[in-house]
Amino acid sequence: MTAYEVAVRAEATLGEGPTWDADAGRLIWVDVLGSRVHTFDPVSGRRSVRVTGQHVGAAKPRAGGGLVLNLRDGVGLIGPGDDFRWLHRDPVPGRRANDAAVAPDGTLWAGTMRYDEAPGGGTFSRLTGDGAAEVVLDDVTVSNGTGWSPDGSLMYYVDSPTGQIDVFRHEGGRVSERRRFARIEEGAGFPDGLTVDAEGGVWVALWDGAAVRRYTPDGEPDREITFPTPRITACAFGGPDLTDLYVTTARVGLTAPHPLAGSLLVVPGAGKGLPQPPFAG
Repeated sequence: MTAYEVAVRAEATLGEGPTWDADAGRLIWVDVLGSRVHTFDPVSGRRSVRVTGQHVGAAKPRAGGGLVLNLRDGVGLIGPGDDFRWLHRDPVPGRRANDAAVAPDGTLWAGTMRYDEAPGGGTFSRLTGDGAAEVVLDDVTVSNGTGWSPDGSLMYYVDSPTGQIDVFRHEGGRVSERRRFARIEEGAGFPDGLTVDAEGGVWVALWDGAAVRRYTPDGEPDREITFPTPRITACAFGGPDLTDLYVTTARVGLTAPHPLAGSLLVVPGAGKGLPQPPFAG
């Protein structure tokens, strides 16, 4: 077992979406149900917290500075001067944003889900920098982890209740040829957020599985890192050389939360990540 460290001791209700912001040298992560965007500089230890006013599924860096937010009522932008505006507003009663990821071409792929997790009640959409939105999948339940192979030709995607990671052919901003990449066996938890490393390995967080598992590009499990808290939500490589694996956790729904539930954890030297592109908007 690879040793983990506590990067930020916190009590996030639903910690999610760690993302390394290379330009700022910091990690960005969110507390979805706490309506907060967190940042953490591992060199200085400096932290910040921004309250968003509504539930926030993801926060990613923008090419011109600031952040793009996947919010309950749509996708919004925070500018370099800390101003806010909506990029694409699409409020649906009973629905909220969940995980999101930025593709190699700078587009945002953003998911939604219903609060009651009704089957097929969520969506998965692609947004360009000018706010044009296209629904890619209109029948997901809990839209979750998304990532691309090192050459950008494959897109990995999780709809958590299916218990599996799917893979698509990705070309020119379009996806096709969906197939199962890996199945999480019964009792090991549910797939949640994911990241892809420089070798094409897929790392997936296991909700209620107390672990992050790596799959080879062929879909075979080859490594697992366990943690002392069950609700592991997402993972991402960060640090100046992208070798540290940051892991978010959740407290929501636990009858007896572990002291580290809701904290940001890190596994130093876990692997080698890929640079994450900023949102081109």
